[in-house]
Amino acid sequence: MHVISRKALRTFWDTHPESESPLRRWHTIMQSTEFVNLAAIGETFPSADAVNDLTVFNIGGNKFRLIASIHYNRRKVYVRHVLTHAEYDLGDWKR
Repeated sequence: MHVISRKALRTFWDTHPESESPLRRWHTIMQSTEFVNLAAIGETFPSADAVNDLTVFNIGGNKFRLIASIHYNRRKVYVRHVLTHAEYDLGDWKR
């Protein structure tokens, strides 16, 4: 899969340094694996959930949430938001 954009990950871990290692791990796995659907993602990331047309990943022991739009047919993953759990719970990302 091609992850767009790694810059969003770097920006987040610059502010939250403890997220760098788990975000790098997520990025490496996503880049090196060809997922065909959400069920395939669930085999690698059991906590991944579909929310409307987005996929939500728990990152770093559920401290962070990564929200992505995944286009399986084009093998592209668009990072929409990287949030702390508290920011995610506010729900502003749904707008």
